[in-house]
Amino acid sequence: MTTGVRRRMGVEERKQQLIGVALELFSHRSPDEVSIDEIAAAAGISRPLVYHYFPGKQSLYEAALRRAADELADRFVEPPRGPLGARLLRVMGRFFDFVDEHGPGFAALMRGGPAVGSSTTNAMIDEVRQAAYEQILAHLEVEKPSARLELVVRSWVSLAESTALLWLDGRRVPRAELELQLVHDFAALAAVSAAYDADMAGILLGILADEPADGPFADLVARLVTLVPAVGAAPVVPDQRLR
Repeated sequence: MTTGVRRRMGVEERKQQLIGVALELFSHRSPDEVSIDEIAAAAGISRPLVYHYFPGKQSLYEAALRRAADELADRFVEPPRGPLGARLLRVMGRFFDFVDEHGPGFAALMRGGPAVGSSTTNAMIDEVRQAAYEQILAHLEVEKPSARLELVVRSWVSLAESTALLWLDGRRVPRAELELQLVHDFAALAAVSAAYDADMAGILLGILADEPADGPFADLVARLVTLVPAVGAAPVVPDQRLR
């Protein structure tokens, strides 16, 4: 008869295991509701041993957020091939995969959770947003963005974040619709900016030139056309009595 012997983990291996366990627990419940005892039990070690590797729950929480932030930033990485609309749609699919899998953890990362106000946590959030911003600029093949382009891209990244947080509260809108809507939102933001700026108009025309007839940006145009009154319809005359 053989006796099973538990392999002893090295320091770094054990720390990574604890981070993984904590992240898994934080992904399904608010970090405030997860205790060190639960993390220890899930990792198969004692509570004092958890404190041997991490000074407290806050440091373990921040380590778990670090891993989550790195993974979330990676979701925006996409090979620069094919139409931009299709690329952004794939990015949104991976982004919402993460949100779906790590709901409470995603909310904690973006809202600060128990580490609200922590400079470490705030820095991680900023890193995720900056990584997403830089990835979109890379897709647009722009190294030095104008003020208007920076406004468009950063506004869109913020919109994706806030949309995901709102979606988590009940999931009342089908996820696939939101993914497509966010891609449409990017085109809409760029179009509005293009109406005010020649450089943005050039970028928008370049994007649309590569868009296939069945792409998400073309889909947006088709949807908007149905909202425009038929050509030749009688114009609306303001009621003189209202003046």
